[in-house]
Amino acid sequence: MTGKIISAWLLFGWFSTCFAVPGDDAPKQAVRTVSSGDMLHWSVGLLIVLGIFFLCVWGMRKLGGITVNGAGKMRVVGGLSLGMREKVILVQVGKKQLILGVTPGRIDALHVLEGDDCLNSSESPSLVKDSGFSAIVEQVMKGRSDG
Repeated sequence: MTGKIISAWLLFGWFSTCFAVPGDDAPKQAVRTVSSGDMLHWSVGLLIVLGIFFLCVWGMRKLGGITVNGAGKMRVVGGLSLGMREKVILVQVGKKQLILGVTPGRIDALHVLEGDDCLNSSESPSLVKDSGFSAIVEQVMKGRSDG
């Protein structure tokens, strides 16, 4: 116990000598006040930094419209709202079409349409093969767009 007390006093004594406050003989530095020129420099610097920031944000928005080579192959063909926050969306990816169920918490692939089952928006409705699920989805989508 006495060893701890002695080491604490030595450590305290060492700290007091290392970080001692200089006496009155040390020259005192003059206190500098903040002038209006300093405020002007800070304001101009802040405006320059904010200008660069908003320029970068604007540039990112403009560059966001650029598509990468593979990004043009995916597009939303249509959608149907089922409620306040639920939707069914038809997405074309290459030669496949995906029917997706979208909710705030998740996205589920409900059905994949390939080949003759695809709903091509470029073809006339009479040329689209009326097969089960795709015909029902097409009728529902037409009914929503008409009403």
